Amino acid sequence: MSFKLLKPLPKPEEIKQEYALSEKATQIKQERDILIRDIITGKSDKFLVIIGPCSADNEDSVCDYISRLAKVQEKVKDRLVIVPRIYTNKPRTTGEGYKGIAHQPDPEKRPDMIAGLIAMRKMHIRALEESGLSSADEMLYPENWPYVEDLLSYVAIGARSVEDQHHRLTVSGFDVPAGMKNPTSGDFSVMLNSVYAAQHPHHFVFRGYEVSTTGNPLTHVVLRGAVNKRGICIPNYHYEDLERLIQMYGERNLLNPTAIIDSNHSNSNKQYEQQVRIVKEVMHNRRISSEIKSMVKGVMIESYLEPGCQKVGEHVYGKSITDPCLGWKESEELLYHIAEMNQ
Repeated sequence: MSFKLLKPLPKPEEIKQEYALSEKATQIKQERDILIRDIITGKSDKFLVIIGPCSADNEDSVCDYISRLAKVQEKVKDRLVIVPRIYTNKPRTTGEGYKGIAHQPDPEKRPDMIAGLIAMRKMHIRALEESGLSSADEMLYPENWPYVEDLLSYVAIGARSVEDQHHRLTVSGFDVPAGMKNPTSGDFSVMLNSVYAAQHPHHFVFRGYEVSTTGNPLTHVVLRGAVNKRGICIPNYHYEDLERLIQMYGERNLLNPTAIIDSNHSNSNKQYEQQVRIVKEVMHNRRISSEIKSMVKGVMIESYLEPGCQKVGEHVYGKSITDPCLGWKESEELLYHIAEMNQ
């Protein structure tokens, strides 16, 4: 084989013991888990907003951003549950480019997986302990889940991972909500099959062990738009798309029917400014259709301190080095609009 073994990774228990979550933060995380779970199950009529940078590339600016989110959360706590996006793993379409802080703690240096696992955990802990907001991350590498499983209140499964057996089976062992995105083709059936798989028990191999799971009833769908065979982005957040999703959900024996709308990616054709318009349309559709209101329980928004994006090495504080994001001013205004519409 052409693999070159570089160095063994520390076990999750070792890193978790060295970088432990405080008792107070553990309690906050448990309380937040209940808030989010109640939205997914329909027990709460609050609205979920998963918002933050495309990739969490810098601990200081990410925690600065989340401290601002915390102030907004306090003002809208009767209507919204805000979950910061702290995405430490970044999927790359071609395999090239910055792969996230878990892979490359310093975007301008070579990858270092041990330092990355530590940086990933430290960022999540600092954000939670400073802001009181537990976060969401994307599970790009299922083997990394045990390093942060005590920190996350929400997990996203990306469009390129949603058809993968290992991702589906790993989610079946989660005790927090997991959003299965539609694949880049846009096929709702693939996405719903993933939800079905993750909601049921399984027996498989994970991190060198034979394991069994009980299934995760909090697994649900995320609509992120699609790309057709000509490379053109096709949105799937419109009224008609949501009606079709409701029908297809109803044809399957799935628990807790839930959809989260991703306002960026192929839904916006990566035109980050369009996220404001898209979210407003989603909130309007919830107002005019009780079925859509019952199904659509949250949105995802890519947002950072500064609008747009930059190249690695430009060093603009709080500006994305991957996909472009909304700036803080527009994001704050949008959060208050969402809260006003969820009354």
